[in-house]
Amino acid sequence: MKDKPDSGQGQSTSDFVPYIPPHEHRPEMTWTAIILGGILAVLFGAANAYLGLIVGMTVSASIPAAVISMAILRGVLRRSSILENNTVQTITSVGESLAAGVIFTVPALFIWKLQPSLTTIAFIALGGGILGIIMMIPLRKALIVKEHGVLPYPEGTACAEVLIAGEKGGGLAKLVFSGLGLGALFKFIADGIKAFPSEIETGIRGFKNAAVGMDTLPALLGVGFIIGPRIAGYMLAGAVLGWLGLIPLISYFGSFASTPIFPATTPISELGFWDIWSDYLRYIGAGAVAFGGIVSLGKALPTIASSFAIAMKGFSITRGSGSNQSGVIRTEQDMPIPYIIALIVILISVLAFFPSINIGIPGALLVILFGFLFVTVSSRIVGIVGSSSNPVSGMTIAALILITVILKLMNFSGQTGMVAAITIGAVICIAAAMAGDTSQDLKTAFLVGATPKYQQYALMYGVFITSLTIGLVLTLLDQAYGFGSKNLPAPQATLMMMVVEGIMNGNLPWTLVFIGMATAALVELMGIGSLPFAVGLYLPIHLSTPIMLGGIIRGIVERREKNEAVRKQKLERGILLSSGFIAGEALMGILIAIVVSMGVTMPENPYFGPLVSLIAFLLVTAILFVTANAKGKKA
Repeated sequence: MKDKPDSGQGQSTSDFVPYIPPHEHRPEMTWTAIILGGILAVLFGAANAYLGLIVGMTVSASIPAAVISMAILRGVLRRSSILENNTVQTITSVGESLAAGVIFTVPALFIWKLQPSLTTIAFIALGGGILGIIMMIPLRKALIVKEHGVLPYPEGTACAEVLIAGEKGGGLAKLVFSGLGLGALFKFIADGIKAFPSEIETGIRGFKNAAVGMDTLPALLGVGFIIGPRIAGYMLAGAVLGWLGLIPLISYFGSFASTPIFPATTPISELGFWDIWSDYLRYIGAGAVAFGGIVSLGKALPTIASSFAIAMKGFSITRGSGSNQSGVIRTEQDMPIPYIIALIVILISVLAFFPSINIGIPGALLVILFGFLFVTVSSRIVGIVGSSSNPVSGMTIAALILITVILKLMNFSGQTGMVAAITIGAVICIAAAMAGDTSQDLKTAFLVGATPKYQQYALMYGVFITSLTIGLVLTLLDQAYGFGSKNLPAPQATLMMMVVEGIMNGNLPWTLVFIGMATAALVELMGIGSLPFAVGLYLPIHLSTPIMLGGIIRGIVERREKNEAVRKQKLERGILLSSGFIAGEALMGILIAIVVSMGVTMPENPYFGPLVSLIAFLLVTAILFVTANAKGKKA
């Protein structure tokens, strides 16, 4: 077996030799990889869409996909090509990234009761996904190759390490499948047959409208383990301020008013804590999220200027790549520039003239302009801080504000203007998310020795297959749960909708929004990341509580284990089990949505009470804790 190549810092590009050298040719973009990758892309795309619509964030699918791929290809089909495994995880990761961009924006159209068609959603997803890929391709040599040893691309590097250590795949895959089964079973028992409630809450006696609660769902526990105790703690801090501070405060002062206070239509004295959250706290949280997103984007401003220089350099580096690359070594072959130019022309034409998109030529040009900006920024930012810290929502908010103002100046108004703004913002958001994912995948390919053009074709295929299915997932979830509801709050999309409505119609309760912005500013001045805090303030405390519990488990694992190699192994086990929790619960949630959409009536009242729900959840928590702390031979 070959020694693993050095993927760390300080190694020059000229000295670097990938795991599979350029002169070796192994099975790569095979029909097996295409079929398996397509299936996993749809599954992980649906799972991340469901997760993002609940908590406003998604998780990376690359490593779980790589592990599952190795288990199937090596363990079942007896195929051992690392490049084939890499193709599968590349296609799969597209589903997660494209789903993130879609659920951050497109549900706003459902909340407005416009019910976009599956074709419309597919074209929006295709437009953003293709834009994010083709605009990143000319940057590959500048960012991935020339800056190897400078930009770490953490997720891409970690995925390469997992692929290279492929002999671990079968054992690790058991963790993903075990978590998937447990997450699906829990969701079926709690929300399918309603054996017990999936939410527990209690008010605090003598403290009017103060409440604490918890959604007892394994997926949220898994999210907490993946993001860790620091981010989870920031989220819970925001939730505590909202539910034990602002809601009781609004209730106390509002009790002296006998008439409704905008935006509520009922006097505050008659409102419960859920009503106050819906009518007041959500707007405060929206202001905080908007401020946190813009601040995260502002912190990246020094990167933006250098990224444009890198982008121009990237285009000049790739300019000579025509359709004939016979003289170029395998690991330096990109999709030819003429193909990229042709795709951009087709993309502009479809966005400008496809009837149900209805943004016209001005909107298509705005897509290209802002798309190039944020694709460039996203591609470089993820190289430094990783995809998890990529401020896609902040970029989208900033783009939406500018786009809405521009459209309003161009006499786009009312619902037509708002739909155009959300549509343009959706394409840009998807492009930014896809650019980050593409960058990580191309880094993985660079380290393992994959052929870039096959990687890029695989990404295109992943966009196509996920775009065809993501609209159906959204439609089913909306029919079953309703976007913007307590069960499916769609926090990012609701925020984008409020920003566009506020600028177009001037009916946003700006006072509440400014209070939220001031709160986030105070948190930022204290040296705390305002965006996760703001997300916690915006979402119900019921979501942040189980996320914090998962974060605590990870914190215990990190503190107790002093050996770095063993600690890394334990965290890997916990992350894979957590990924299974998320995927299993999400897929069962979508299956329940399909059943509901077919007219099947599900039980409304649980058979057992909150105590049984809490016991079951604590049992799952114990399983995660024991799994992550397991000692002995590697999985």
